[in-house]
Amino acid sequence: MRQLIYRAMHQPDDLVIEFDYTDAKGVNTHRIVSPIRFLGRERFLALCLSREEPRQFYLERCQNVRLELAADFLMPVEMAC
Repeated sequence: MRQLIYRAMHQPDDLVIEFDYTDAKGVNTHRIVSPIRFLGRERFLALCLSREEPRQFYLERCQNVRLELAADFLMPVEMAC
């Protein structure tokens, strides 16, 4: 997972990360983000394409992580629950 995020960080014009996320309250959402940097070993900072602002994500709460072409998405991306 870290490798995919790292790759998207270094190709921000070309790649984004798509994943399912469970927040601290147990709410599940589907996210599309442009990763900015890692914040230690447990989390990363990314531009959320739904909320159009930076957000922190815990790696352990991310599921089904995959790379996608950035050109396939236009902000704001509708956030699915």
